[in-house]
Amino acid sequence: MSNLLIHYPHNNPSQHELFDAKRVVRPHWQRLLKHLQEGGREHLQQHQALLERQIQENGVTYNVYAEPDGTDRPWKLDLLPHLIPAEEWHLLASGVEQRARLLNAVLGDVYGPQQLLAEGLLPSDLIFGHEQFLWPCQDIQPPGGIWLHLYAVDLTRGPDGRWWVTADRTQAASGAGYALENRHLISRAFPELYRDLRVEHIASYFRTLLDTLAHQAPVEDNEKPLVVLLTPGRFNESYFEHLYLARQLGYPLVEGSDLTVRDGTLYLKSLAGLRRVHAVLRRLNDDFCDPLELRTDSALGVPGLLDSVRRGRVLVANALGSGVLESAGLPGFLPAINRRLFGEELQLPSVASWWCGEPPVLKEALEKLPELLIRPAFGSQSFQACFGPELTPTQLNELRERLCQRPYAYVGLERPKMSVAPIWHNQSGRIEARPLAMRLFAVARPDGSYYVMPGGLSRVAAKADAEVLSMQRGGASKDTWILGARQATTDPWQHVKPLKAREVVRSDHYLPSRMVENLFWFGRYCERCEGEARLLRIMLSRYIDDDNDPQAMQAALVVAEGLGLVPQGKTPELEQRLIRAVLDEDWPPSLRSNLQRLHWAATNVRGKLSRENWQAMLELQKMVLPEANNAESGELLELLDRLLLSTVTLSGFALDDMTRDDGWRFLMTGRRIERLQFICNSLASFISGPTVQDPSALAWLLELGNSSITYRTRYLASPQLIPVLDLLLLDDHNPHAVVFQLHMLIRGVQCFSERFDFPLEQTLSDLHHQLLKFNLDQFESEHSSAARQDSLNRLADLLRQISHSSAQLSDRLGLRFFAHIDTSQQTQSL
Repeated sequence: MSNLLIHYPHNNPSQHELFDAKRVVRPHWQRLLKHLQEGGREHLQQHQALLERQIQENGVTYNVYAEPDGTDRPWKLDLLPHLIPAEEWHLLASGVEQRARLLNAVLGDVYGPQQLLAEGLLPSDLIFGHEQFLWPCQDIQPPGGIWLHLYAVDLTRGPDGRWWVTADRTQAASGAGYALENRHLISRAFPELYRDLRVEHIASYFRTLLDTLAHQAPVEDNEKPLVVLLTPGRFNESYFEHLYLARQLGYPLVEGSDLTVRDGTLYLKSLAGLRRVHAVLRRLNDDFCDPLELRTDSALGVPGLLDSVRRGRVLVANALGSGVLESAGLPGFLPAINRRLFGEELQLPSVASWWCGEPPVLKEALEKLPELLIRPAFGSQSFQACFGPELTPTQLNELRERLCQRPYAYVGLERPKMSVAPIWHNQSGRIEARPLAMRLFAVARPDGSYYVMPGGLSRVAAKADAEVLSMQRGGASKDTWILGARQATTDPWQHVKPLKAREVVRSDHYLPSRMVENLFWFGRYCERCEGEARLLRIMLSRYIDDDNDPQAMQAALVVAEGLGLVPQGKTPELEQRLIRAVLDEDWPPSLRSNLQRLHWAATNVRGKLSRENWQAMLELQKMVLPEANNAESGELLELLDRLLLSTVTLSGFALDDMTRDDGWRFLMTGRRIERLQFICNSLASFISGPTVQDPSALAWLLELGNSSITYRTRYLASPQLIPVLDLLLLDDHNPHAVVFQLHMLIRGVQCFSERFDFPLEQTLSDLHHQLLKFNLDQFESEHSSAARQDSLNRLADLLRQISHSSAQLSDRLGLRFFAHIDTSQQTQSL
């Protein structure tokens, strides 16, 4: 084991998680170290590589603000878990439970009788001056008297071995979902060790949350409570966790625009209409939740939500206004409040703090200023925390002046000293030490008591000498194992209860309209990217091959220009025009731009995609597209080959990997509308040109319709107009034929009509019948060229009508299901 620990600091003055004061490995770490020794360095490196690959495959991300590549940054997880023995855990859990109960009582008093303020146990400036104290929430009584349904606390271990509270998270604390994902990954990395150490399961935390929200939700007439998880959206730093928790808990993931308040009742805008929402698990900050009564510039909340809460029509967890307890100045007053309310001493002390709003405290803080961490008392202040020891004398004097001018706005804190824990450093192949902090989680039970997750989210700093620990600054996470406390051998995630036949569910009744809209456009952009890549590949391959028929190449260019896929005029060099059509992000119809739109739609429907489907989407996203001014034709052709393979893979997942529910139907409807428009417009442009009899031109047309092999197998002849048109127009067994797409599209509309009373699509049905009656005999050589051309023109007009009608259908679907507007209403475009 010495080779793995050779660089581990034995003489670090900070508290060691691994060693005791005598430099001896603590008993609860010995089993883990023995296991690591048996595997050796290569075994650990393989495990870490597997762990990182699973994080990529599962799409576990943590967004970093203000970084160009911060969106969808992979989650960082250390291979070694953080270990806590059972006897130490019992003290921690008791302290967290006590603290959650206390803060819940403080919230009830602050928004209720305000007795603590009247008695001077809480300073009014600290409460009323906080931007998260919401006056409109005064005198609102949440169901069961529970304000804090979820509570999290940040802890560090001091040099004396005790755990100290550094922050209380009462508003919308993140981390529980990441803790669950960490557990899944690390328990698979060390399955035998996880079992032998009898690590406590954490699923009961989430089951308790399900029970509490279902029990406290205000339902009527035996309603089944609908609980939604409200997210700020995909740009939030912990959006993955929102999505992950929604899937694990079975809650619809919604944004503010998915909800509406009518007559004081909150509703979800679902595909089937408005569905009443009984409870909201929010991950949105207090003041953003209701632009009507709280923050008027919020585009993330729901107008009227607070009124619905006030009427007792909906439960919001945590209660609106709970962010006031996150003030850095509050912890110093909690011990006295706890003695006053419960007659107990706080089991988990906070790091020493000095809220400068009281003159004696300000004086003491000014004396200790060179030793303190100075933080704003309110989150709305534009003031970065600063360390006294790092300030020059001039800076210290300037800081003293600021404190004296607005003392109530600042808090002095003891600089928290973090313990160090072992991590596995894969690049160096050794165990190293990093500063560690831990976040623990508590959830309210239906009776108002609290249950503490037997585990948590441990975090380690990026560097050994770091004094600030933050995931935003490159830190990593650890799974937290509570050892030797588990009694049961299994811990099922969901409730175990008998389900009767009448409770069988075969569709999602709460599918948000926004989700359906994004599925629809996900389907359209999948098909759009595939069709565009196919046509551009045809042109680029024929441009590179000088032996090709120039007339056929010109016909393909005319089709591409007619579809708007190749720029005209500005770049007369065909090669440059094709490169721009693929790569120019400043040109909206380019393939690069459409791939970006595809990714945007995919991120908004991620909850409906399987892990494999999402992984295929990530592989498509990770393809490196060169800049337009550095691209070469051969490189671009190989790129288009790979892009086509990826888009076809997405098509396969849509057909075989998704349940045939309403979301899938809209996805496929989007694909069919897009494919129908693409092939109809392409065929109409082609048959209107002079190359309709050219075998080379007909060959690329078959390739565009992905039907070359079928034609070659059937006819063993060079491409000719009549069989090519039959295959691409009238063959109802060819999934790329117009009649096939029309038939499937009409069937889909009939399904919408039966389920949602959507008007049948008579125009498309009439055009479908006209196409079926179209006689290809008109193109035989016996007919005059004028008659053949007249028939071709009529066919082109019919195809354009089909394309136009499918576009109108798309608009009607959007008005009816996405915007919730009656299609009978007259609309006017300006």
